[in-house]
Amino acid sequence: MRIPGQRIPRTRVVQAEKFVVAVEVEMVIPADDPSEPCYEAETVQLLREIKEHAERGDLAWLTKKGKVYAAVEAA
Repeated sequence: MRIPGQRIPRTRVVQAEKFVVAVEVEMVIPADDPSEPCYEAETVQLLREIKEHAERGDLAWLTKKGKVYAAVEAA
């Protein structure tokens, strides 16, 4: 369901144990309540899927959705 309002692009970072994924998403400033931008349900679902794939280590899928960074431990 599309929320009516102004759309603004944002980079969202999803962190898992081994990977960090930076993905471009849209936030919506609703016309009826412009006090705070929000995410649409589809965007929330995408962020959950990215988190799940990052936890499983599905690098091929993640690279199709955004920039993937490997987490390394400090020496």
